[in-house]
Amino acid sequence: MQVFETVIVLLLIGAALAAAARRIGAPYPALLALAGVGIALMPGTPAVTLDPELALALFVAPVLLDAAFDASPRDLRANWRPVATLALVTVALTVAAVALTARWLVPGIPWAAAIALGAIVAPPDAAAATAVLRQLRPPHRLLVILEGESLFNDASALLIYRLAVGATAAGAISGWTIAPTLLLVTAGSIVLGLVLARITGWIMPRIQDVATSVIVQFLGTFGVWIAAERLHLSGILTMVVYAMAVARRAPETIPARIRIPSYAVWEVAVFLLNALAFILVGLQLKPIVRQLDRAALLDYTSIAMAVCAAVILIRVLWVMGSNALRGGATTAAWRHASVVAWCGMRGTVTLAAALALPADFPYRGLILFTAFLVVLVTLVAQGLTLKPLMGRLGLEHDDSVDREVRLARVETLRAGAAALGDKSADTEATELLRRKYRARLELAEARLNGGASRAELPSGPGRYAAAARAAMAAERSRLTALRSDGTIGDDAFHRVEEELDRAELSADAIDPDD
Repeated sequence: MQVFETVIVLLLIGAALAAAARRIGAPYPALLALAGVGIALMPGTPAVTLDPELALALFVAPVLLDAAFDASPRDLRANWRPVATLALVTVALTVAAVALTARWLVPGIPWAAAIALGAIVAPPDAAAATAVLRQLRPPHRLLVILEGESLFNDASALLIYRLAVGATAAGAISGWTIAPTLLLVTAGSIVLGLVLARITGWIMPRIQDVATSVIVQFLGTFGVWIAAERLHLSGILTMVVYAMAVARRAPETIPARIRIPSYAVWEVAVFLLNALAFILVGLQLKPIVRQLDRAALLDYTSIAMAVCAAVILIRVLWVMGSNALRGGATTAAWRHASVVAWCGMRGTVTLAAALALPADFPYRGLILFTAFLVVLVTLVAQGLTLKPLMGRLGLEHDDSVDREVRLARVETLRAGAAALGDKSADTEATELLRRKYRARLELAEARLNGGASRAELPSGPGRYAAAARAAMAAERSRLTALRSDGTIGDDAFHRVEEELDRAELSADAIDPDD
């Protein structure tokens, strides 16, 4: 019970820190990392042991699916070169640099354990960077590159991680088996992800209950990961392929009444898993720190800081160097490269991979301590300075996504208006719907062309929406009064309140905010 109470309190603290992060424009994982330090040093917190096999499935699978589901294949194809070099070359260089650093500072650490450490700290977490960048509205291409990198660098890093952990358990690994193994795992993971996506696409449209649908979504996510692991494939790569394939069919097969609440549940779940990862690392660090005397703690800290320096420098050198080799001599190219180079914050995947190490893994305490310190330093040092860096570089929003949104509104409204058919078959309801479409279409076309304001539009959609909101405000006031004086009970109140919420969303759609 003590562990449960502690976790509840710490999750509440995590929620408060996330709110504070949004207020100051910082990535919330940075404040969660600081909270993890406090947990490790806090007296009275219980010791918690997490099943290593559970860590990656619990923390990585849902977070990765949530990110991959929103990824754009079109944008990834357009930016495949920088995404591929960051996800493959930068990861490989980071693993090598960290392994050499670890062996230099700790000669007794086995090569496999040093490589495992490198693979743990190699993949950056784009969620921390984009949490800041989205507030600053940078060029869309920057977000695509960083988010695409985070999808695929996890796969490459964790493939190396699996090989290193396996080599430690087996005592050795044959170099001749690595390339065929990687090819087989990659191909098998892609095929498995596509097959499971087809199965999901057949099952989900047949579920009409919201709660059941959300539960099946989560069970399916963990089922995909477990299936990949049981077949000795890459859970990361399988999950990315699965999520991107499901996302192509979901808009046509899942109704809005299920999709809207499920999105809200996923957003909350991803936040809770991120917060829980930092909490559990803090709780696992506590006995490690407690066993170290002052000299050993200083040694651990110096090793971790050296690894952190290697992680940051390798990324900066590679990104800036490759930009120069590609001939990116323009000011804009250097500014873009500078932001990408500095967006190397580590996060949940690094923590989960460290927690997933077997209990008897060589130098596990040092690796866990180092991984957490790398996450802490990169989140705090880079995460909190990213906003000032963006302001100094002066990168401007390219408006590409906003224009696509305006275009999509016009085209979908035209399609909806056309679906109403000819006027000879009009009923009173059809004519009312036609007028609403015409009002919305006029406003959408004006915004697409950068034209008239609401007041200048003949159908006055802005006045329609304002009048609808005023009427609904009066309805809400009367509904509250009926409950207050006992005319209706809470069951009736909530049902009518839900109807008013839906009507308000419908009115907002007449005049959506850009």
